[in-house]
Amino acid sequence: MLEIITFSTLNGVLYGMLLFMMASGLTLIFSMMGVLNFAHASFYMIGAYFGFEISRRIGFWPGFVVAPLLVGGVGALIERFGLRRVHGYGHVAELLFTFGLAFVIEELVNMFWGRLPVDYRVPPSLDFVAFKLFDTTYPAYRMFMLATAVAMFVFLILILKRTRVGLIIQAALTHPNMVAMLGHDVPTVFMLVFGVGAALAGLAGVIAGPALVTQPSMAGLLGPILFVVIVVGGLGSLTGAFLASLLIGLVQTFAVAINGSLFDLIGPTATTIFGELGSVTVAQIAPILPYLLLVVVLIVRPTGLFGNRET
Repeated sequence: MLEIITFSTLNGVLYGMLLFMMASGLTLIFSMMGVLNFAHASFYMIGAYFGFEISRRIGFWPGFVVAPLLVGGVGALIERFGLRRVHGYGHVAELLFTFGLAFVIEELVNMFWGRLPVDYRVPPSLDFVAFKLFDTTYPAYRMFMLATAVAMFVFLILILKRTRVGLIIQAALTHPNMVAMLGHDVPTVFMLVFGVGAALAGLAGVIAGPALVTQPSMAGLLGPILFVVIVVGGLGSLTGAFLASLLIGLVQTFAVAINGSLFDLIGPTATTIFGELGSVTVAQIAPILPYLLLVVVLIVRPTGLFGNRET
């Protein structure tokens, strides 16, 4: 039991931090521009593919640095020449634009890399056992993923709270007209924030690609969970996104690890009262638990746990 708790906690925190790497960028974009970017998970996907393409040519570490920058550049160009033109037509137009963009990116990935998973591998320098506990080994690459996610979180907080750039960004979130009157180019700030948000998603894709499966459907698999995170945490709240990411990561990993059902808990009476549902295990319903949490949070607190913006 202690082994299950220990490794489920490690895996839950790791999965939660991976979600936060994507949710943080989406949260910043929404806070500043009021845009719920349906294509945000697509930046995560192309980050994995860019990382794969660079790693097979010149190595993993150049891809680790360059791929997120490329994804950030793509995101900045999309904001400058696409989303900015659509922005004036309202939120419906923005949603339709990003919704269509997600399909375009997925089809482009299919054209260039095919529909089958690619062979994106863990680099040899990180392909070893980090530690052994309860006769179970834990890969070093997973520890690297966790360390990268934590470092990104600390860096993001420091940038936003302790630097002049961060102060300008935070001011532009709530008072864009005042920031513009002070001489700052607010549209450029918007473009850079959108690019940074895309780069953070791309970084998540680069480090998750070798550990998970790099395939065209990877954006569709994580995209819905990503919106659960930012809604549960509260639209526009970076702290909320962080805590919601950890909460959902831990809930899902512990649910998968639990192989119990109502039948195991109260015996044959469960089948009599609940029918076939009495024999359904917690692990089987694990995929829907985040969405149940979303429904409960919206009923109890429609703005999310730390929401600071009405929608």
